[in-house]
Amino acid sequence: MSDSLECRVLQRATIRTRVTVPLRFADGYSTTAQVHTFNGLADGKEHLALELGSPDPDSVPLVRPHSECMTGDVFGSERCDCGPQLREAVERITQTGGYLLYLRQEGRGIGLYAKLDAYALQDSGLDTYEANVALGRGEDERDYTAAAQMLLALGTEKIRLLSNNPDKATQLQAYGVEVKERIPTGVHLSPANRRYLATKATHTSHTLDLPGL
Repeated sequence: MSDSLECRVLQRATIRTRVTVPLRFADGYSTTAQVHTFNGLADGKEHLALELGSPDPDSVPLVRPHSECMTGDVFGSERCDCGPQLREAVERITQTGGYLLYLRQEGRGIGLYAKLDAYALQDSGLDTYEANVALGRGEDERDYTAAAQMLLALGTEKIRLLSNNPDKATQLQAYGVEVKERIPTGVHLSPANRRYLATKATHTSHTLDLPGL
């Protein structure tokens, strides 16, 4: 994390709308989300906060910042673990009360088309981070400024973070969101994503207990 991130002042965002949306997943699991939209987010993107369960104002809510993944979340791609992580997070947060932040950060922030270009490079032998760099992009271009703004707009200054990615905790804390606890997601391993998960564990210290790693 750069010094400029440490010193940046977080501008205030406000809740724009709140609407009830019933959710149902392919395996039959269903729940209800209160979906929040926002004004004043730093990057101008249409991020969402799904309020799940019944957050207790006197307890620390469970929160997952989840980066959009059309291939995994929508089409069920097994090249990543995004779809299963989303499904897991919705149920776990519903059980305890909290928020799922659905962030428009496809491909670690490089966009859908570039992510698919990176897939082609991975098929030729590069890992997921090397492929992004080969395209002239950063290894991970995600910025969690908007995520912090959303949480503070929701009145949430302390969270239990549901994530395997230490960078999420680092960035959120730099913007004034106190991470009281880091809770890893499950390991959603398939033959198609083993190398992807192993690279995340070894290259960026994701909390992943992979057999044989």
